[in-house]
Amino acid sequence: MSHSSARGHLDQCSRCGHRAISFFSCRNRHCPKCQTNARNKWLAARSDELIGVSYFHVVFTLPHELSALAIQNKRAIYDLLFRASAATLLEVAADPKHLGAEIGFLSDKTCKRIPTCTASFQPAVFRQTARAGFIRSTPSCWPVKVLSRVFRGKFVAGLKCLYRRKKLGVHGNLIHLSQSRSFRAFLRKLFRQDWVVYAKPPFGGPEYVLQYLARYTHRVAISNHRLLALADGKVTFRWKDHAHGNKKRKMTITTDEFLRRFLLHVLPRGFVRIRYFGFLSARWRREFVPVCRQLLAEVHRPRSRSQTVTQPSLATWPCPCCGGAMLIIEKLTAEQIRLRSQEWKNLIDSS
Repeated sequence: MSHSSARGHLDQCSRCGHRAISFFSCRNRHCPKCQTNARNKWLAARSDELIGVSYFHVVFTLPHELSALAIQNKRAIYDLLFRASAATLLEVAADPKHLGAEIGFLSDKTCKRIPTCTASFQPAVFRQTARAGFIRSTPSCWPVKVLSRVFRGKFVAGLKCLYRRKKLGVHGNLIHLSQSRSFRAFLRKLFRQDWVVYAKPPFGGPEYVLQYLARYTHRVAISNHRLLALADGKVTFRWKDHAHGNKKRKMTITTDEFLRRFLLHVLPRGFVRIRYFGFLSARWRREFVPVCRQLLAEVHRPRSRSQTVTQPSLATWPCPCCGGAMLIIEKLTAEQIRLRSQEWKNLIDSS
């Protein structure tokens, strides 16, 4: 998680004179330290598109039985997860029995860690859905049972298509799925169980859901402040035990196991993890969002000061000693950072 091989700058507090070294962003979307500015720009842009209609937070989760297949076929399975869940929402929303309206939504793919923090993982896709079909009566919530069944049917049909086109790789303990009979039996097992779909209005409004999604859109796995120690080939980190009142606990595992768990969250190169559908898609967003506001007789809300992305300034971050503004006084090469880190033992990574 270190940026020690990157360039950076020397900062000094304008109030107490405290000095520290900061690293430039590596701009890797999987880095647990960087991407703050990119996340803020994304959050401001999405907040600017909110309209005065009902919003829902919808989560589609794949069964645990698909975890191993997803690990071996990340690009194919994750892409199918996006397409199947999006098609499910659009189809159910267009049905007059349920909503009878056109919707717009954004999607973000994540790997949902199970509460015990074990090696298992479940791919899931998070969606914020705006229902803007201007009709007289609308259901108070999404029919999750219908969503679950439609999603299951579309995803299994997609798996069959990928298998026929030989787009699925099966290795190791999944090698038996290379036989058609075994793969059909595997699909039947998936079809016999209920798939989990969560859909509820956000308690804090759509802004709260955007803030929640922003935690995942430009970072993955674990943040640096949760890493406690690296010694004797083992990593100690802090985790939250949701099964026992969200108590904060410590866990120590080998570096190999830590890297293995971290890499479960790394997406294939070039994979688009945030996607937009319906009237919020890139093709229709600029045209339909103003139309929605006009039909709702809604005055466009300007961005609040907290939502506006501030322009870069000399002040980089607050001083850890007195809270004053840390100012850049010198830019450093990687070699200079290495020498300065030996000079100052309290090297701080604030990138």
